[in-house]
Formats: sequence, C-alpha cells, structure tokens
Amino acid sequence: MNFAAIVQNQTSQAEAVLFYVLAPITVLSAVGMLLVKKAVHSALLLAAVMISLAIFYILNEAPFLGIVQIIVYTGAVMMLFLFILMLVGVDSADSLVETIKSQRVLGIAAAVGVGGLLIALVSKGDLGRPLVGLQMANGEGNVQGIARLIFVQYVWPFEVVSALLITAAIGAMVLAHREPDSDHKDQRTLSEERVRQSSQPVAGLPGPGTFARHNAVDIPALLPDGTPADLSVSDVIAARGHLAKPGDFKFIETTDEDREEK
Repeated sequence: MNFAAIVQNQTSQAEAVLFYVLAPITVLSAVGMLLVKKAVHSALLLAAVMISLAIFYILNEAPFLGIVQIIVYTGAVMMLFLFILMLVGVDSADSLVETIKSQRVLGIAAAVGVGGLLIALVSKGDLGRPLVGLQMANGEGNVQGIARLIFVQYVWPFEVVSALLITAAIGAMVLAHREPDSDHKDQRTLSEERVRQSSQPVAGLPGPGTFARHNAVDIPALLPDGTPADLSVSDVIAARGHLAKPGDFKFIETTDEDREEK
C-alpha cells in the first residue's frame, strides 16, 4: 500500500506537512550527531532530534510524552550534558583512546543489531491498519490514562524497571570511580617544592633604590642589615661599571635657616 495515500487518509494536511518537514531534519540531525568532530555540536544535534521526537509524540495524540520529552530530556538531561562538556572539556583526540578493550567493535555490533531489530519490527507492521485502542486509552484524558496504566495496572513492572535503572546508575558510578592517586601532588605541595628549589627570594627582588637614599636605577637597594642588594640592579648596568654605591648619597638635614639662605 502506498505510504503517501495512508498518510493522506489518516492524517490532516498540517500533520502531513509537519511530518515531511521534521522527518528529514530528524534523520540529518541524527546522522550529523555521529559524524561531527566536536562533542558540543553533537550534543546540540541530539537536542534537535529530541525536540523533533517530542513534536511527533504530540502529533500522535500523546501530549504528555511530548512535554516530558522536552522538559526532562531536552531541558534537563541535554543541558546537563552541555554543562559537563563546557566545564570538563572533551577533545576529539579522546575518542582515539579506548578505555574498554574492543569497545569500538562492540559498539558497531550493538548498533547493527539494534538497527536490524528496528527494521524487522517496522517491516512487519501494517501501515494501512486503523488505530485501535487510542480512543479508549485517551477516553479519560491522556495524562490520566498513562497514570492509570503505570501506577495501577503495571505498578510492579514499573517499580522493577525503576530499581534496575537505579542499579545500573550506581554500577556506572562504581565503574567510573577512580581511587585518588597517592603520588599526585596538590597545589600546596607543588608551591612548597618550588619555593625550596628556587634560589631567588620568595617575596621577589626589591626594586632599585628601595631602602636607599636615592631612587635611581643604578643605586642598589639596601637590605635590612644595611648591605647593598646587588640583585636589585640590572646586570647590564653592573657590567658597564655604572653601579653606584648607596653610601655616596647621604641624607643631609637642613634647617629653616638653610632654606632661607638658599
């Protein structure tokens, strides 16, 4: 049976237009998510795919799933991924390192298996069959119907799946956890070693003329004991022999009478 005829008979013109517009965008975004080199761009394309899926849910008279898709996955999970990528930073070179042995082969095999399963399921479906049970499920409202199925009819399978998901999350945290390296040096240890190994003063070199009686660049600074600090003057000035002595500049007290005579 012709798919275009089925869409035309069972959907409105606006729904058909939205499908033909969003379907290529969804497929191209999914393919681009796998092909782009930057992880941030891949996450943004995945967000576009999720928004398109939410619109498809709403078109299929499942507004609750569409809103949850946007709020939970696109608004919370994807934004969390983006913040992690921006804070931690992921380079394309990280994909060249395999943290698990043969993970590329396993990933390709899993993708091929899931893709084949989806193709087999879709190929067995009858696209011309009318929708059965949708009106009954949404008879008391879409949200109320989903709540009745999850929390009344299928409450135990729902709780079991929730427990499995929590167990999987805890297992992923345990596998990703790394014990702190005992040889790793913190900032305090590194700074202390740098100070011990350095031959320069910790507080820096004094400027020319400090604690002296002149502020010229060729006058060495005076240390607290009164001796000149040769490191306070440039080596070029010392090599040229232009280095002056602080003692040559003596402080002369002047009185008011001396100032009046001048």
